[in-house]
Amino acid sequence: MSSDATTAKQSLFTPFNVVAGLIVVLGLIVTGLRFTKGLGTVTNLSDYNPWGIWIGFDLLVGVALAAGGYVTSAAVYIFGFKKYHSAVRPAILTGFLGYALVVLALHYDVGQPWRLPYPFIVQPGTTSLLFEVAACVALYLTVLFLEFSPAALEWLGLQRLRKYIVRLTMVLTIFGVILSTLHQSSLGALFLIAPSKLHPLWYSSYIPIYFFITSIIAGLSMVIFEGTLSHRYFADKMDETHLQEKDDIVLGFGKAASLVLAGYLIIKIIGISADNNWHYLSTGYGVWFLVELIGFVALPSFLYAVGTRDKNLLLIKWTAVWTVLGVILNRLNVCLIAFNWQLPSSERYVPHWMEIVISVFIVTLGLIIFRFIVTRMPIFYEHPDYEGEH
Repeated sequence: MSSDATTAKQSLFTPFNVVAGLIVVLGLIVTGLRFTKGLGTVTNLSDYNPWGIWIGFDLLVGVALAAGGYVTSAAVYIFGFKKYHSAVRPAILTGFLGYALVVLALHYDVGQPWRLPYPFIVQPGTTSLLFEVAACVALYLTVLFLEFSPAALEWLGLQRLRKYIVRLTMVLTIFGVILSTLHQSSLGALFLIAPSKLHPLWYSSYIPIYFFITSIIAGLSMVIFEGTLSHRYFADKMDETHLQEKDDIVLGFGKAASLVLAGYLIIKIIGISADNNWHYLSTGYGVWFLVELIGFVALPSFLYAVGTRDKNLLLIKWTAVWTVLGVILNRLNVCLIAFNWQLPSSERYVPHWMEIVISVFIVTLGLIIFRFIVTRMPIFYEHPDYEGEH
């Protein structure tokens, strides 16, 4: 075997490729079972528990963690923080893939996935929150596609079309922020119709605001987290601008995340007081609520502040990881752990292992597509034909 063939074989059988390949194969098998045998074969969903991790994690968590797109583009194009410009394209790409995979995940959860477009073309439910969420997500996914498209058009050499899309940058950014504000908050508003099912410590008339603010926290933290991983694994794809601005992005977004987390902590306490739910804090659910509030809101706010003050980049990066975990915990608490809290343990939802496989499969698809795009398109560098135009 020639040395070139040996090198190609070695580059193909990397740890990432082997693990991702196994996950994809298993995911496709379970996908086949889901769409041929039905939901009952691969899930533990029931009439009492119609939403599982495909909604709690794939949708609620996925939409929150994809918020880096609108947060970053708003910071750069609306608020004028041009020094963070190198973070825009990676954040937009992450947001676009995140929302696209959310839509993919919905096809698994919907009993008859081919009817997913029905609310738009057959039976519009314009008074339903789900209709508003669906409309905003569909529109925002389109906006993200258009915001991402200049990188793809530069790669394809379609200069004229790219020029027209770039002219829409400010309009798309404003439209994206409006749509994100609507559907991020409306996802929380879905739980307003279930006051008897969601534990009082998580149920609040302010829950739409909570969801919107935590999406900003998730977006800021994900930009730091994704940027850290990208600089570790794709540094060879980055130009000098990306390499030079990375520290300023970490410090700036860390400072913003600290302030937003502090504000979120304050309004959560106000919410407990307004609903007079202090007595629940002495229960088992109360202890768990305090773990979320103190461990994943107050603590990262403090750590972000210390890291920013001391310019401790490592502390900020690890705090971003912790904060992302906190957002995941919050969404799972609202949708699964603190939901149906009065049901006996025998009737509580526990995800089927195949549900977990599908969730891991979808995340893996996102990583594969992300790697494919950033190794080919000008995401971490300026295309030579358009230097200074971004």
